Amino acid sequence: MGEYVFKLPDLGEGTVEVEIVEWFVKPGDVVAEGDIIADVLTDKANIDVPAPVTGVVLRTTGEPGDMVAVGAELAAFRIESEAQTLPVPPAPKATEPHTERPPLEAMATPARKSAETVSAAARTTTKVITSPAIRRRAQENGIDLAEIPGTGPRGRILKTDLDAYIARNPAPAGQPLQGSTAYAADKDEIEEIKVIGVRRVIARRMAQSKAEIPHFTYVEEIDVTEVDALQRHLNQEHADRSRVSLLAFVCLAVLRAVGEFPQCNATFDVESGVIKRYRNVHLGIATQTPDGLKVPVIRNLERHDLWSLAAAIADAADGARNNTLEARDLSGSTITVTSLGKLGGIVTTPVINYPEVAIVGVNKAVKRPVVVDDTVTVRLMMNLSSSFDHRFVDGFDAASMVQRVKALLEHPATLFLQ
Repeated sequence: MGEYVFKLPDLGEGTVEVEIVEWFVKPGDVVAEGDIIADVLTDKANIDVPAPVTGVVLRTTGEPGDMVAVGAELAAFRIESEAQTLPVPPAPKATEPHTERPPLEAMATPARKSAETVSAAARTTTKVITSPAIRRRAQENGIDLAEIPGTGPRGRILKTDLDAYIARNPAPAGQPLQGSTAYAADKDEIEEIKVIGVRRVIARRMAQSKAEIPHFTYVEEIDVTEVDALQRHLNQEHADRSRVSLLAFVCLAVLRAVGEFPQCNATFDVESGVIKRYRNVHLGIATQTPDGLKVPVIRNLERHDLWSLAAAIADAADGARNNTLEARDLSGSTITVTSLGKLGGIVTTPVINYPEVAIVGVNKAVKRPVVVDDTVTVRLMMNLSSSFDHRFVDGFDAASMVQRVKALLEHPATLFLQ
């Protein structure tokens, strides 16, 4: 018998600590090498942590919401023999670059398993892999996640899996799902929610952005009648291709505009005091998910045509909502587009995605009477509410960039002229 101490490995992307989101094991559980033992959260994404060895869990470090540093003990296991003991990966040095996140499975050499240990592990109840939001929603509605077949990686239960299960198994008549508007009228009900997980990351980033960046917001209305007509025509004529959204046209217009205003396609490195302007456009797509706001990234936007861009936007949003993206898919953006769709309102004041210097906010498109050539007519109008880091983007340049986006969208044929 021996003890194997599993220290949190280097997850790349400059990660120095992670937050414990959920433990799937407890002391006394038998696990097989590769079983998912925990869900942890970096600044970029949720990561499933597999067991590095086959054995019995002796102890785990931290409760949900606690932070664990890279190189610190995460869990300890009793293993069959000393021969199974594996070298512990060293904690990263502060000066080492972190460019790619190596898979956790590659952090340890495969261990030899005895027949007795493997047999014991096989008798262990399979752990359900899903996001905390889905787990919470299932618990609130009395749903056993073990009954739901997961279609995600390693059988992970996605939001679509839970939605499909609820559709097949509706709640009994007269029994509303949790989260309905039925409240007890004779008492105050207070729900205390600990700010952890993605919500804590969002809170920290928003506070940092507002505290460090002097926001300058510029709002302009755009006549999207012509681009809407073109969108509908393309979707009708090319039904076999990816469906094109108005957001795809907006993203394409942003790509063309930042080519003329490169100071808006940039990030600011606080430590070095250097503005980094990018020739390539790595577009963040702010996406609302059950876990909170996430910003998946479409890299090298200039390589996409309209249809591949539309598909990339849809894939990025689906991946963010279903927790199937990796950390590198949620970092490295140079400018962000955010849209509330039909809830977009008239004006918003979007918060810049730190450390970027610009964000373009899309409000809802509505038909309004406007004056065209001295005649009142009905047009489809949409506002853009965009924010800029006023330290590095002058008001004139910010307004000029938005005006360029406006011109491109109001004359959509120009979007395709190089």
